[in-house]
Amino acid sequence: MTESILNGKRILAVDDEQDVLAVLEEEILGSCSKCQFDKATSYEIAIQKLKSQTYDLVILDIMGVRGFDLLDYAVGRKLPVAMLTAHALDSEALKHSIQNGARAYLPKEKLGKSFLSWKISFQKRIA
Repeated sequence: MTESILNGKRILAVDDEQDVLAVLEEEILGSCSKCQFDKATSYEIAIQKLKSQTYDLVILDIMGVRGFDLLDYAVGRKLPVAMLTAHALDSEALKHSIQNGARAYLPKEKLGKSFLSWKISFQKRIA
């Protein structure tokens, strides 16, 4: 198995659903055990982490944690961001995400099914 380019990277995932964070943590740490995975369940926790830490990748839920506000903050710090949504590919949310600097957009229902292919694609974008 080739070494993940995420090894040694610091990742922040933000979602108000603990089960989504658990899936992300399991998938990411399962394929790149040498990365550091932080998580936040609210805007307040996330913004504090973003202000006090440096991250190589930020994964944001859109709803429930003020994801677009966090996107603006993270992009302002030049951090690569991937957006998550439970509402499939909502065209307005996709448009807003991309126009405001998100590098990837993933429906939550794809996490268990296509996470590996998404992760490979995203790794190429941040390399």
